[in-house]
Amino acid sequence: MRKVVYGGAMSLDGYIAGPSGEYDWIVMDPDIDFGEMARFDTFLIGRKTFEAMQRMGGAAPAMPGIKSIVFSRTLHPGDCPKSMTLSNDAEGVVADLRKQPGKDIAIFGGGELFRSLLAAGLVDEVAFSVIPVLLGGGIPLLPSPAGRAKLRLKKHRVYEKTGTVGLEYDILPRSGRAKSKR
Repeated sequence: MRKVVYGGAMSLDGYIAGPSGEYDWIVMDPDIDFGEMARFDTFLIGRKTFEAMQRMGGAAPAMPGIKSIVFSRTLHPGDCPKSMTLSNDAEGVVADLRKQPGKDIAIFGGGELFRSLLAAGLVDEVAFSVIPVLLGGGIPLLPSPAGRAKLRLKKHRVYEKTGTVGLEYDILPRSGRAKSKR
């Protein structure tokens, strides 16, 4: 089954963007391997992230072999470029995508989209580069209210040139009842 991964950059105090949506604080370490993005063939984009992309000069250009899906209850099909799909049913679409053949699926921005998919049990991994900056406010990695999720460290790396720390976690499945030890 395909995995759904939420990832990107985060400040040390847990924000994915500054108070005004700014991202100028994100430093690009030359040792980070963006070739790992080849593991994805689908990007999931929340409405607010899509609108921020539009304000920054338009949506990302169509990439061969990459499907981009924007999730919104308020946008209309004409609001999105033809290279993107628009849906108002994130949980249903993602549940179906996971069953289809293909590469893994990336949540490309959108703390609220992450929160809803996490609550539905549809996110498998979290992978973030922690940037050594304290923003003091902004758009949180996981907006409130959100349920608790347990994680297991999968991989970590310190990027010495910038002080960035790469962290990858598996999201542990929720357990129904505690098993008794006999």
